[in-house]
Amino acid sequence: MSKIEELISELCPDGVEYKTLGDFATITRGGNFQKKDFTEMGVPCIHYGQIYTRYGLFADQTITYINKEAASKSKYAYQNDIIMAVTSENVEDVCKSVAWLGSDDIAVSGHTAIIKHNQNPKYLSYYFHSNMFFSQKVKLAHGTKVIEVTPNKLKNIIIPLPPLPVQQEIVRILDNFTELTAELTAELTARKQQYEYYRDLLFNFDRVSDIEVKWVILSEIADIGTGSSNTNEELEIGNYPFFVRSQEVRQKNTFEFDETAIITSGDGVGVGKIFHYIEGKYALHQRAYRIHISNEYVLPRYYFYYMKSVFLKYIEKNSFHSSVTSIRRPMLNNFPVPIPPIEEQERIVSILDRFDTLTNDLTSGLPAEIEARRKQYEYYRDKLLTFPAKGEEMKEANA
Repeated sequence: MSKIEELISELCPDGVEYKTLGDFATITRGGNFQKKDFTEMGVPCIHYGQIYTRYGLFADQTITYINKEAASKSKYAYQNDIIMAVTSENVEDVCKSVAWLGSDDIAVSGHTAIIKHNQNPKYLSYYFHSNMFFSQKVKLAHGTKVIEVTPNKLKNIIIPLPPLPVQQEIVRILDNFTELTAELTAELTARKQQYEYYRDLLFNFDRVSDIEVKWVILSEIADIGTGSSNTNEELEIGNYPFFVRSQEVRQKNTFEFDETAIITSGDGVGVGKIFHYIEGKYALHQRAYRIHISNEYVLPRYYFYYMKSVFLKYIEKNSFHSSVTSIRRPMLNNFPVPIPPIEEQERIVSILDRFDTLTNDLTSGLPAEIEARRKQYEYYRDKLLTFPAKGEEMKEANA
């Protein structure tokens, strides 16, 4: 018998008590911030959007600040309080976003709820990330353009509350899972930095004198164009990859091109940052560029890695705006490309392919291992947080 089973058998042999969140916690909205309130240094805060994108399960530091005047009018979360999203533009964010178990006081915006309670904070946070909690909260969400779950409705969500020693043991087990995932994520970050360092070093031809390098502009070695498809033409399941202006690859049942090509976004937030490599049939968005290398002395995959290394800096330097919002065709046509001998191109591709597999491949390497650990964690989290209820009426309420 495991320790968790021993604790449950000893402390709650007749089942676990289920309570509504309002029975053991108070739930209030945060305060209001305005754009003028934000400063480089000041009082730490969480504002709209950060709870989805910048805070992990157990965040312990902040990266945004407001001035003292705004802070004096704000509402705060304190050590062991839990912050939960209550408004967002989509159901997934508003129903799955939970943050802050830090040790410092933090100002909180009105798009989140502050939950003060008398339970183990990590236990609650793990439960708030579970599928059982999500299935209840999503039923309370309302709205179209902005999705909301009011703090008052959150009070009705039912949560299992085993004795604190049981909660503590569950936290210990799940912490081991999250720590392992954090270690793998840190290793992946380090590997990516190492990959970028060696990639940039390999393309620094000034450091070598025994390799003859010819410089050309891209239009001399490639066929460049755009697609004709719109985003609304994508299918959930299709026969061909459909490249749009994001890192995510969509699908369609028809294709426009059958070739080896490098794809990059023509406008939007991914300009200079999104690159795809494709061999075969594909569809392409009308504001995404395809670059088909047509010169036999240039390896397409060599050019792919070179573009990823230097293209963003190139367009930032040659853009009329401080932040690049779109790529004009002449910027692509005139992009300078170094062409070393084929043997050197093959060597560079061989090295970078290995790094790419390690850091980006979802079927092998670190990303695949991290995804496997995440699924394992989610399985055991939901299993550990499922208890026989104490009393038939609570079993029915939780069904």
